[in-house]
Amino acid sequence: MIETMGLKPGLRVLVTAGGGGIGRVIAETFAAAGAQMHVCDVSEAALADCKSNFPDWVVTHCDVSDEGKVTTLFEDIQTHLGGLDVLINNAGIAGPTGGIDELDTQEWRNTIDVNLNGQFYCARLAVPLLKQSNNASIIGISSVAGRLGYAWRTPYAASKWAIIGLIKSLAIELGPEGIRVNALLPGIVEGPRIEKVIAARAEATGVSYEEMEHEYINKVSLRRMVSAQDIANQAMYLCSPLGAGISGQAISICGNVEVL
Repeated sequence: MIETMGLKPGLRVLVTAGGGGIGRVIAETFAAAGAQMHVCDVSEAALADCKSNFPDWVVTHCDVSDEGKVTTLFEDIQTHLGGLDVLINNAGIAGPTGGIDELDTQEWRNTIDVNLNGQFYCARLAVPLLKQSNNASIIGISSVAGRLGYAWRTPYAASKWAIIGLIKSLAIELGPEGIRVNALLPGIVEGPRIEKVIAARAEATGVSYEEMEHEYINKVSLRRMVSAQDIANQAMYLCSPLGAGISGQAISICGNVEVL
């Protein structure tokens, strides 16, 4: 049984990219604790699966890099939830792998548009709703690449560092309104996404997948990957009464990744 940590029953929660991966686990964890869930995703199939397994969830097809689509998303939130207590800005893409002189400029723009601009578009529309809540939180999903240099992955790292600046600034700006704002920095999270990242970096550096995977794990003090559930548990903690005094923090959930 999932520990609810005293989460307020009926908490209205939006998880972007909540149809799969880390976002799906976060949404399921909050739902199990009694939250009202609204998830968005670019994948219609993922949203259909959410609706099939959790018919009480509200789902919206949305590309967070499209400001107009985000406007429609928040119209749906107002219609179905009547407000918002928690925004979890989870949507993000891995971006390209390669040397800075090899990168395609459109891939750079796409990475910034989804990872950074998407969080901005959602936050600016969430804040008026959060100001009406008595238990408001914003959680931006960054990455350990938001605190460490990351060769061959500069678009991704740049976007994740920028999220930290966004979160810390919003914590100061919104603190007087009682809105807590924090960032979570996942490390190497087990699953298909990191497998693709490792494969791409192995190809870029001319080594085998197994060698590159060992190199990744060997940079983690605990010598293991973390799980999506580890991230979800910390998100729920921050939104519960146990996290009532925490704001403006960039919290790594990574087993202590020492270097990338």
